Amino acid sequence: MQRLLQFTLDLFDLEPARPAAPPPAKLDEPQSNRPPAQADHAPTAIKRGAEDGPQPLPAQTLAQVLAPATYRHPAATREALLEGAVVAYQFRRGKRRTIGFSVGAEGLVVSAPKWVPLYDIDKAVQEKSGWIVRKLQETRARHDRLESARIEWKDGTTLPFLGEPVIVVIDPRHAFGAVGGELKSIVGPGAVLHTGADAPDSTLPGVPNLTLHIALAHDATPEQIRDSVQAWLMRQANRLFTERLNHYAPHLGVQWRKLSLSSAGTRWGSASADGAIRLNWRLIHFKQSVIDYVVVHELSHLRVMDHSPRFWDTVRTVVPDYAELRNQLKEESVPRW
Repeated sequence: MQRLLQFTLDLFDLEPARPAAPPPAKLDEPQSNRPPAQADHAPTAIKRGAEDGPQPLPAQTLAQVLAPATYRHPAATREALLEGAVVAYQFRRGKRRTIGFSVGAEGLVVSAPKWVPLYDIDKAVQEKSGWIVRKLQETRARHDRLESARIEWKDGTTLPFLGEPVIVVIDPRHAFGAVGGELKSIVGPGAVLHTGADAPDSTLPGVPNLTLHIALAHDATPEQIRDSVQAWLMRQANRLFTERLNHYAPHLGVQWRKLSLSSAGTRWGSASADGAIRLNWRLIHFKQSVIDYVVVHELSHLRVMDHSPRFWDTVRTVVPDYAELRNQLKEESVPRW
């Protein structure tokens, strides 16, 4: 039975231990904009009125108190009780040689060869129950973090740029050289004065020390503010990604030919054998060391088009701490657009 199993772990979990059945040459993102499978019951909130104090929790039946956590894939066809949680998962058969498990934003997907009997599938699901429930819990927690980071598009909103908080300022006075925006430092104790559209010079951890002035009227709609900020960020992303690709390609002995910016909800980047690189523009929210890891990851695919040990050894030659950076990419929240 053991030889049938190949557990499909997401890219940001454990490093592949062997080259068997490598995943495609793309960098998946756990931070999908789709909501994860939701529980059948929601936690009870304490409501507070304008004049009344905290209201008591509504009475719950014993069955409600003891109800297990539920994770339900929207296309679920089978169900199992795992680690005290009800997991309804999508089951698929296909032309493959092993049983595979993947946990994404929608829930658990189990894939198996056509010839494997259902009782072997059920046994494999139970054997992997700890990993499955842990990944489902992590995915739900990540979704909650993303929701809490959702941007309210208005004058004075804050968002991350290269790992630093930036305050958006609506400034209708001029067009900022036709580029639509300008990054400036807030002058203050310890601050470094910086103007222009390049990356920030100031690094005051946790304290917004940068403002992004956007050329819009004060009565601009949230959609106009969002679109203007996104356009500015994408210009910065294209400039910086190009610079980092040119920097690291010689270190790996490869040549990239085309850069495209992606808005994919489930993927940070991908590479093609012809030298085409796709990078998600939202990477511009992360600090440069994380961006560099993704750039090196995709350039390394121009040498090794899989995620085998040889691939990770290639990444390690340029980014020795790639595991830590990959974990930051997985765990740190980026704004919900």
